[in-house]
Amino acid sequence: MHRFSKFFRLKLAPPQVVSLGFAGVILLGAILLALPIASKSGHSLRFLDALFTSTSAVCVTGLVVVDTGTHFTQFGQFVIISLIQVGGLGFMTFSTLLAILLGKKIGLKERLLIQESFNQLTLSGLVKLIRNVIITTLIFEGIGGIILTIRFMADFPLQRALAFGFFHSVSAFCNAGFDLFGQVFGPFTSITHYVSDWTVVLTIGGLIVLGGLGFPVIVELSKYRQTKHLSLHTKLVLSITAILIVAGTILILIFEFTNPRTLANAEPQTKFLGALFQSITPRTAGYNSLDISKMRIGSWFIMIILMFIGASPSSTGGGVKTTTFGVLMATVAAAIHGKEDPEFFERRIAKDLVYKAITIVTVALALIAFVVLVMSLVEPYNFIQLLFETVSAFGTVGLTTGITPSLTDLSRILITITMFLGRVGPVTVMVALSAHNAHQAKYIEERLMIG
Repeated sequence: MHRFSKFFRLKLAPPQVVSLGFAGVILLGAILLALPIASKSGHSLRFLDALFTSTSAVCVTGLVVVDTGTHFTQFGQFVIISLIQVGGLGFMTFSTLLAILLGKKIGLKERLLIQESFNQLTLSGLVKLIRNVIITTLIFEGIGGIILTIRFMADFPLQRALAFGFFHSVSAFCNAGFDLFGQVFGPFTSITHYVSDWTVVLTIGGLIVLGGLGFPVIVELSKYRQTKHLSLHTKLVLSITAILIVAGTILILIFEFTNPRTLANAEPQTKFLGALFQSITPRTAGYNSLDISKMRIGSWFIMIILMFIGASPSSTGGGVKTTTFGVLMATVAAAIHGKEDPEFFERRIAKDLVYKAITIVTVALALIAFVVLVMSLVEPYNFIQLLFETVSAFGTVGLTTGITPSLTDLSRILITITMFLGRVGPVTVMVALSAHNAHQAKYIEERLMIG
């Protein structure tokens, strides 16, 4: 038995351990959320719905089939926020933290798992990265929780203000999008009641952006005063993030400016805050300050693009990632200008990164296309709504046009799988399922016609 278990452990590659780890946390969460004590009605939630909710929480998505604030008890809400925290930081972060607290040595196997979880290039400095991740998370979630608690004290009793403040701070920084406002303003309302509130919008929006930058970027920025240097990765992440937020804000403002169902009758500051937040939140957060179902199709399409791109590597968000998008754009620019290699900030991008970016986007598009086509056979909704829902699941965003609670069981299963693949990464899962490494062979090169 010892030899068998040792053999089994050796056969599990890091991508397999990461995938199984997330799956295990999801299953545990589903079991807990299906308990009668987790529902205010005192009745067990259907296991499929509990599994959907647990997957959404661990994969920091935010899509829900039942309203978090009105359906779940404090126990259920505690389970959800715990799943969000674990999912946002990764189960390897908590495993490493536990090992450190117990005084255990972090071996090569554990370092390989951390490297896979955080998509790092080398094995050096991984334990230090974990410490920085935990400290950074506690600082930002703590500051956000305090600010939101002070703001909510004007609307709620202290106990509720405190619970709301820290729940939404954790949910926002982890880019989850779960909210409790349904118990106050009605189910599935998110933060629409605070669309014109600078404090709530900028605090939650700021936490979303910080959580989506990626921990290596945050750590590097914190040390900039000493180093006076930013890596190419950080420069690319900051540049793409800024471009997407600004462009998204302008485009959504254009489409919704005259929409009587959203911003047409709003004050100028509300128009700006509404467009700004709806540009930030598709980057895998899931909160909404405007009613998504009332927005124009053009705005939906802009948000679909933002959701597909998503956050940055080693962050709490999903999507194909900002750096993937940046590498593809640089590759297109290089091809147009007749350059052999893509370039950024006077640095050349390695060809293997170009291949990886193309692979990620191609696999993601294939997955989304398959899910949308199957859902179109069993759902009465139009194509753009199904595409919006699927991309939201893949990008671990959590935004919806309002169709999530009424999806059929088949669609709920498909969306659950899509959320899981979007969080872990479809390529990572494919590698985990791969039985063997492909034989590397070099064949004779031959030209063919393209375009």
